[in-house]
Amino acid sequence: MKTARFEIRTDLALEEREGLKEQAKEVSGVSFRKWKGKTEDVQITEVKVLNEAGAETLGKPVGSYLTLEADRLLLPDEDFHSEVSDELANVLKELAEHALGKKEGEKKKAPFLHGQPVILVAGLGNQSVTPDSLGPRTVNNLSVSQNETGLKAIAPGVMAQTGMETLEILQGVVEKTHPDVAVVIDALAARNTKRLNCTIQLTDTGISPGSGVGNHRCGLTKETLGIPVIGIGIPTVVDAGTIVHDAVSNLLEALEESEIDEFLGEIISPSLRSMFVTPKDIDETIKRLSFTISEGINMAFSEG
Repeated sequence: MKTARFEIRTDLALEEREGLKEQAKEVSGVSFRKWKGKTEDVQITEVKVLNEAGAETLGKPVGSYLTLEADRLLLPDEDFHSEVSDELANVLKELAEHALGKKEGEKKKAPFLHGQPVILVAGLGNQSVTPDSLGPRTVNNLSVSQNETGLKAIAPGVMAQTGMETLEILQGVVEKTHPDVAVVIDALAARNTKRLNCTIQLTDTGISPGSGVGNHRCGLTKETLGIPVIGIGIPTVVDAGTIVHDAVSNLLEALEESEIDEFLGEIISPSLRSMFVTPKDIDETIKRLSFTISEGINMAFSEG
């Protein structure tokens, strides 16, 4: 009986591209650029999937994937977190303006009420499970608007709590409130432990709830919601099997990567593949990061 190869799990497009480069695979249909942010110690990268060939190679939908990396996000430094919020606001505003501009061009719709769009922010995840509570906690910190325009927010919970798909709930909200763009926040999984809780990924392709732990639900995209969807995520967990993979790989450097994966597929038990690891200080970390993201969203879509 042939054993399945061990597959490393990650939600970060940047890590998917790095994995292909390590395997010396040609990355066609994918562009990459890197630059320093306005804030010291913040590095921004953009992985852009240009066509279907690139999507198949990278395993990600066509679109832009921007990543903000800053090791100091792990520290309780309020000034630095404020600076990262400002960086996040700038990137988010650019993505939203691009999405809204395309939408206006496609639908030839009338100008927004009072010159302001309606932004629906959805915080995905289970607030009772700390590593998965990034979305709901971010929503709790938002400065929502009670006017016709501005920020609207919802934390739809998870299917185990509501008995409904997140997509079904948001489709109902979109139908009744008519937002111009959705911003969806969720916790992700990383391949590299060094990226846990200090990496922010933004994408204009939407998001798939539960993808970080392999529990894929219906995707939240422009195709399913009928409006542009911007995804924001921070990796809060890493697959336990990936940690074992890294440890064993150092001992088996003489083997090819494919041989290592095949070997690990045999020795790593199925139960370990369903386990995820998160840092011990995750409670305080999520509290800080949710505030950092909420401030970035508040600044990006302020009505002032």
